[in-house]
Amino acid sequence: MATKLIRFDWAIKKLLRHKANFTILEGFLTELLKFEVTIENVLEGEGNKEAAEDKYNRVDILVKSSVGELMLVEVQNESQVDYFQRMVFGASKLITEYIKEGEPYSQIKKVYSINIVYFGLGQGTDYVYEYDGKFIGIHNGDILQPTLTQKKEFNVEQIKDIFPKYYVLKVNNFDDVAKDTLDEWVYFLKNSEVKESFKAKGLQEASEKLKEDTLTDEEKIAYKRFQENRRIERSEIETALKEGEEQGIEKGIEQGMEKKEVEFVLNLHAIGFQIEEISKLTKISFEKVKEIIKNFA
Repeated sequence: MATKLIRFDWAIKKLLRHKANFTILEGFLTELLKFEVTIENVLEGEGNKEAAEDKYNRVDILVKSSVGELMLVEVQNESQVDYFQRMVFGASKLITEYIKEGEPYSQIKKVYSINIVYFGLGQGTDYVYEYDGKFIGIHNGDILQPTLTQKKEFNVEQIKDIFPKYYVLKVNNFDDVAKDTLDEWVYFLKNSEVKESFKAKGLQEASEKLKEDTLTDEEKIAYKRFQENRRIERSEIETALKEGEEQGIEKGIEQGMEKKEVEFVLNLHAIGFQIEEISKLTKISFEKVKEIIKNFA
């Protein structure tokens, strides 16, 4: 048995910002980061500004941990070709915003950028990626390490511990088989369900507090509007794809189906779709899509 819950991105925008629900987000962060996270407070994120129609395809929540670390959780629903660059910008912006003028650089906060995406970001078949940056010697191949003084002063073991940490969860790549507690969270992110057997930190709280029937009447109306907007957005994308496909077929009839395939692939690539997404939409093999982009883009 599984409990059907409201979507995580809507919960971020409306429910997880309340102190009473911190345990849900703390559970997710603890399972992902592999250390205990306690949220001190929720700060304002750029994706949470209210819109008249409450229509958006991304949302974020910025929290500060009990030890002063900044953790930005972003959810992106639709394809964005420059999303990696936005991750860099977001982390950099936090670093500069949360150091006071005149403070020494030693006061810079550790930043965690956690990105939950529902599109084919980059090329890769895994569903959880961790950016593990290091300074590697180009001649000797050794890894640059902090001094003993730096380790003691900044409470770090490696230099990379000072720099922003990035995670990408490619939810749609998950095969729905939960092999550990982090997988249980990814299952929830993909399906908005929590199975009774799940043991991951925070999920049992989610199964109780994120039920649609526990929402107020006002929240239920807002959530239904959100769901409808998501359906409209998906419909608009599918319609554009269908029209592009029909145009491609017409050109293909005139110029040959091979030409149609190339044009269709390049059109999708130009508007931000990734190789694996294009392959699924066009039924063209992954390798052929990759070859077309390499040779003609």
